[in-house]
Amino acid sequence: MSENIQLPNHVFPTTQGEINLAEISSEWLVLYFYPKDSTPGCTTQAVGFSCLKDQFDALNCQIIGVSRDSVKAHQNFTEKQALSIDLISDKEEVLCKHFDVIKEKNMYGKQVMGIERSTFIFHNKQLVKSYRKVKAAGHAEQVLEDLKALQTA
Repeated sequence: MSENIQLPNHVFPTTQGEINLAEISSEWLVLYFYPKDSTPGCTTQAVGFSCLKDQFDALNCQIIGVSRDSVKAHQNFTEKQALSIDLISDKEEVLCKHFDVIKEKNMYGKQVMGIERSTFIFHNKQLVKSYRKVKAAGHAEQVLEDLKALQTA
């Protein structure tokens, strides 16, 4: 593992109240970053993780999504898509910068700074696997398979 990223001791607003990632109690954590609520790829990804939440729960793994959207936008997204996962609002980009997921992207021919879809698996607060430049479709399934492999390794 080339990346050595620690979970920050910082409180973030979420769709389910406030959370401090350094105080997460579950043995496993999947933290995934996505560009924007209610866009096609992000919806695919969030719904994918929500559909598999029971399987992640059975593996003692919490799933948390992160974007720069407001808690209100997250709540609308959660209600509209019936999401069962928690979403962190990182408007100040504290978490995005910590995980180095803000990248220059080409949006309709313009260079913009945005979140590069990325996912991180933590075991007992230690980073054990990271994914950069993620494709949304099938990603939740891939993470679940990798988590199972990590637990049996």
